[in-house]
Amino acid sequence: MSDNNHRNHEQYLIDDFKLEESWRIFKIISEFVEGFEQLSDCGPAITVFGSARTSEEHEDYQQAWALGNMMAKSGITVITGGGPGIMAAANRGALEAGGNSVGLNITLPMEQKPNKYISKLVSFKYFFVRKVMLVKYSMAFVVFPGGFGTLDEMFEALTLIQTDKIRPFPIILYGRHYWQGLFSWLRKELEASGYINEDDLSLLQVVDDVNEIASVVQSFMGTMLEENH
Repeated sequence: MSDNNHRNHEQYLIDDFKLEESWRIFKIISEFVEGFEQLSDCGPAITVFGSARTSEEHEDYQQAWALGNMMAKSGITVITGGGPGIMAAANRGALEAGGNSVGLNITLPMEQKPNKYISKLVSFKYFFVRKVMLVKYSMAFVVFPGGFGTLDEMFEALTLIQTDKIRPFPIILYGRHYWQGLFSWLRKELEASGYINEDDLSLLQVVDDVNEIASVVQSFMGTMLEENH
């Protein structure tokens, strides 16, 4: 290939890449539109996060099921990432109580399959679009023990609230045995070093009882209703 043909080929590849990137914008917009349309009627909702690897025999699974069941009976929609483990448990509890059970599934190379306890499924390719939907339509985040994805969602919401980008809502961590070490580290290292304010840690609540979670959610919902009237 001559130098001139080589340069023309390189320019073609660059132009083709730019065109592909431009079309990606429309794919992103279409995901936002689909999400807004599908979730606009979900009503008051909470989002439950947690590990996809938690087995049905685990106590955390049983508690997530109980929470989903309790919320559904109170007329509150349960939203999860749509996968297995804790997500399936919360969706299952909501569905078996006859409530709205929503799964916001993300397409992954491992092809995560939605769990079978979802009454409304919305699938996303882009994590950041799904995050917008979770924050927009939830009035509380309940975070069960989990891995990187669970921590990512928790800290994303925490940062948005801390920086006044969204209206504050409860972020509730279930399982003191799991979260206390992280909470202690945040206080010892971040707060002590002045990287966060003392009040910032009050944005997180650590509990061991799903009944307490239900109480926090219902109290917050009551406050919101009062403010809107």
